[in-house]
Amino acid sequence: MSTYLESFAPSHALTKLRTLEPMAADATRAAAIASVQFAGRGDDKAADGAATEAMRAMLSHMPGTGTVVIGEGEKDEAPMLFNGEEVGDGSTEMAIDIAVDPLECTDFCAAGVPGALTTIAFAEGGTMWSPGPGLYMDKLVVGPEAREAIDLDDPPDRTVANVAEALGKPAEELRVVVLDKPRHEGLIEQLRGLGVAVAAPSDGDVAGALAAILADGDADLLMGVGGTPEGVMTACAVRALGGGMKGRLAPQKEEEEKALADAGMDTERVLDVDDIVGGEAIFSATGVTGGALVRGPWDSDGQTMTETIVIAPGKVQRIVEAIVGQEWSPPSSGASGGSPS
Repeated sequence: MSTYLESFAPSHALTKLRTLEPMAADATRAAAIASVQFAGRGDDKAADGAATEAMRAMLSHMPGTGTVVIGEGEKDEAPMLFNGEEVGDGSTEMAIDIAVDPLECTDFCAAGVPGALTTIAFAEGGTMWSPGPGLYMDKLVVGPEAREAIDLDDPPDRTVANVAEALGKPAEELRVVVLDKPRHEGLIEQLRGLGVAVAAPSDGDVAGALAAILADGDADLLMGVGGTPEGVMTACAVRALGGGMKGRLAPQKEEEEKALADAGMDTERVLDVDDIVGGEAIFSATGVTGGALVRGPWDSDGQTMTETIVIAPGKVQRIVEAIVGQEWSPPSSGASGGSPS
């Protein structure tokens, strides 16, 4: 299924980038098949490592040269595609920036509960912002209708009022995603005091952002501090769909703050989506343990099936595909690949 948000004549750069849509989907699909074998087994590092190696192997076949601008894993001391790593076969002169989290919500996968995804984003070479040693950033994410209504310097009550007005609904009908972290206790309490419905997952701000920007998403706004890799990937999806995003580095420890200062990074600067990704971009995610966004792998007549969402400028595709030659090993209890819930 594809939904075109607008008609336009593709630029040369966009035309080249769109040839990589299948590669983005293949990369997240391979990582999902590798990591789902560890669902419910309590070993997040093994699941993350399997996803990372499967994705790295798939990206070795990418035409041109891709550079990992930001990879997940550093803040969690997990296996990762590292910052600055080059992938691809070098067969063309195409240069691509990559933001990646081979397994988003590793704890969910290890626990065998819904919400784990494999994710990647591609952008034109030289257009993706690097947060340097920054691991965390404050974010506001909304869909196209409210893109002019957000300001990271606004207090939560003003943000809620502005977004509600832009969407033409009372604040009491807004649904906001905020990660359930100690740093957000006051924010969640304040939002609920305003009558707002707050969804507070323990992890997964990429999925939360997608819920806010997709036409069929079940949220209106994502708020709060999350990881920088997730922020950059989110910006790629937001830019493609014409949504709104504001971000700012938000170091959580003294070591991170010092590293940012030593690197000359501005922690006061508010970034717009175009500051985070300045060129055309695509995003892909494949379900690992199921959930509201995409199903996890499931068996259909002896074939392993996967569901992937690919977001490119002006369109959203949901791809259900059989993995030929893949033997199905069902996840342990709790990691259901059934219908999204």
